[in-house]
Amino acid sequence: MKKLFITALLLGTFSLGYAQSDYYNDYRRSVTDVNWQTVVSDLLLSATQANEINALNNRYNDYDGWNRVYSNQPDRWSTDRYSELERIMGRDKYTKFKTKYYKGKNPVAVYNSNKNNDKRYKHMNKKAKVHKVYKAKGNKR
Repeated sequence: MKKLFITALLLGTFSLGYAQSDYYNDYRRSVTDVNWQTVVSDLLLSATQANEINALNNRYNDYDGWNRVYSNQPDRWSTDRYSELERIMGRDKYTKFKTKYYKGKNPVAVYNSNKNNDKRYKHMNKKAKVHKVYKAKGNKR
């Protein structure tokens, strides 16, 4: 019984750490996948707005800093980040940003759907073949 408990404890610890590092990787991609200088120039943002966006992008340069804030709720980073971007840019410019870089979808929803598209489990989503059963008169059940 002890061995089973220790195994479950270790498995839970490693899987939680792996999941949090995936969230951090999503966070880093949200910073690095966008050319922020282009965003600033396309949306005609002020120097103050550009400085605030750069400060936001540099807020968590390493996993440890990010983990101190989001260790209990690792999926909260996206809501925090994009609400802060909306505050900095303003609603209209944020909508233009969202349209161009996230195809009009809410970025939070984009990252939440990405975490559900784990390739390791793709084979489990195949539909099972359903066999139709006929009653004596030929009607489907």
